[in-house]
Amino acid sequence: MPTERNDVFKIGDNFATLIGDEVKVGDKAPEFTSVVTGWGTVNPIQESKGKVIILCAVPSIDTDTCDTETRRFNKEASNLSDDIVIYTVSTDFPFAQKRWCAAAGVDKVRMVSDVIDADFGIKYGVLIKERRYLRRSVFIVDRDGRLTYVNYLPVLGQQPDYDEVIGEAKKALG
Repeated sequence: MPTERNDVFKIGDNFATLIGDEVKVGDKAPEFTSVVTGWGTVNPIQESKGKVIILCAVPSIDTDTCDTETRRFNKEASNLSDDIVIYTVSTDFPFAQKRWCAAAGVDKVRMVSDVIDADFGIKYGVLIKERRYLRRSVFIVDRDGRLTYVNYLPVLGQQPDYDEVIGEAKKALG
């Protein structure tokens, strides 16, 4: 049974229940299974083994902040080495992610859905029980499968520090 934490993160004035334990820099990145268009499964850690992986957890791609974040990381991805892979993880349905990507012209960031088992959300400690979506956060996994950057954003509407994330990803290339 996963840990439930209800004294860490607020939505508005109320504490939300987060399912799973937080991960830390230096930990082996937990492998997780998510779904993609057509309901196929994918394990992003295995799929991108040997590369630097940026994992961006967002509540829903159909919100302004998540839209802005994913578009920005897609733009950043155009200027990065092919050895850096960016995933956006949400609990949106895969067909909604596909529709959004097509409409937004997002073609560099890989969208994966945690809608079925919330495997990512639980293993990274970001599943919000009351809403069944993910707490905004960013993780960087190095070529050896270790977490080199972990940022649990304190507010759902706050965007990550893009320059910091990209800089840390480049450092993780070695």
